[in-house]
Amino acid sequence: MPNYWLMKSEPEECSIDDALAAPDATVPWTGVRSYQARNFMRDDMKVGDGVLFYHSSCPEPGIYGVARVASGTRPDPTQFDAKSPYYDAKSKLEDPRWLLLDVQAVRKTRVLALPEMRDTPALADMLVLRKGNRLSITPVEAAHWHLIVDKMLK
Repeated sequence: MPNYWLMKSEPEECSIDDALAAPDATVPWTGVRSYQARNFMRDDMKVGDGVLFYHSSCPEPGIYGVARVASGTRPDPTQFDAKSPYYDAKSKLEDPRWLLLDVQAVRKTRVLALPEMRDTPALADMLVLRKGNRLSITPVEAAHWHLIVDKMLK
């Protein structure tokens, strides 16, 4: 049985349109620098899991598409690149701190903006809606996934 996730990306870094335009509509999910989000990728996310592609740090934050996890994890090369904003001087090639996995965009959707999500009582306990939650990757309950994908994004 698949798991479901909400993955945040700033559209200037990688938008749903960028992902759909990439070869095989697949992009490496680089730049995760939260241990909890990294651990979700490493320990819980599996190929085929569903992903809500969320744009953050933009005029209209919200869900912009549906994707799937397309690979297992591997070291994120940006941690070793001193020119990258994601460079981590403490990370070592032989013992990398940060991982990435590939995400394959399935389809662009209408925008399910944050205010609409907040105004939907059935979504009230989604992690992304909790005050102070800044994680770039959060688990999504199956009931929330099906409500969003099957009803709200059609």
